[in-house]
Amino acid sequence: MFAAIQTWDLELHGCQSLKDKRSVLQSLKAALRRKLNVSVAEVEHQDLWQRAGLACAAVGSERRVVEETLREADAVIEAADGVRIIETVVTVA
Repeated sequence: MFAAIQTWDLELHGCQSLKDKRSVLQSLKAALRRKLNVSVAEVEHQDLWQRAGLACAAVGSERRVVEETLREADAVIEAADGVRIIETVVTVA
């Protein structure tokens, strides 16, 4: 069994309030859960309007499948409007 966690440090361009930020992140987290069946949580920068730290966890029986899932998650984040990836960290165990 393989488990992996990917974290993103994000910049959210259009957010003018925490309410705007919450809306963007809820949409992004729902898309990741729906498309990839992964666990997602906001893990950093909860008090900043235009920054967010997201973490995504995937588990599978093959390393290749877990890594592919995280690549797809990265593509979902990159395609999101108003979101720019500042840094990405992947840990596979």
